[in-house]
Amino acid sequence: MAPRKKFSKQDIINAAFEIARKEGLDAITIRKVAKQLGSSIAPIYVNFDEVDELIQEVIHHTNEVAKRLVLEQNSGHPFRDIGIGGIKFAREYSVLYRDLFMKNNPHMQHNEESFEFAIKQMKQDPNLHGFTDEELKDIILKMDIFHTGLAVQVANGLLPEYVTEEKMIEMLDSVAEDIVIAAQTRNEDR
Repeated sequence: MAPRKKFSKQDIINAAFEIARKEGLDAITIRKVAKQLGSSIAPIYVNFDEVDELIQEVIHHTNEVAKRLVLEQNSGHPFRDIGIGGIKFAREYSVLYRDLFMKNNPHMQHNEESFEFAIKQMKQDPNLHGFTDEELKDIILKMDIFHTGLAVQVANGLLPEYVTEEKMIEMLDSVAEDIVIAAQTRNEDR
């Protein structure tokens, strides 16, 4: 008899992530993950007590994928990179995006880790020097509201064909500039 193949915790998370990427988070079951791995359910239960624990790890992995997409942009303007990375995530992982941002679910209650990542990126942006953390939080929240609307349309294929990725980036840049100028003007008026 051939020896059983061993699966690491990360192998299991990756298999569950692939299921979620194609079918959504609700499609993750221990049996489906085992089938994806070509294994029995035993290796999964060795690493996870229940499917909810595995789903939480998939959420964490998804957040890391989203961060990677932001960091890959590397335009020299991290605030801009946040928007572009988010649009790319919505396009490349549309099923997951819809699950995380369009459903009322316990997985995406205010995610402080993602918020802190965004603020850290914004502090590196030369266009945002001089703003306090509170001002940056206000800026990112306003931008996030616009960005979410755009990303929802991307994830659902609702945008007209003429709205290319370049056009979306132009829109992100324009709205971001408006929000930043408004914040600067408010500071000058104080």
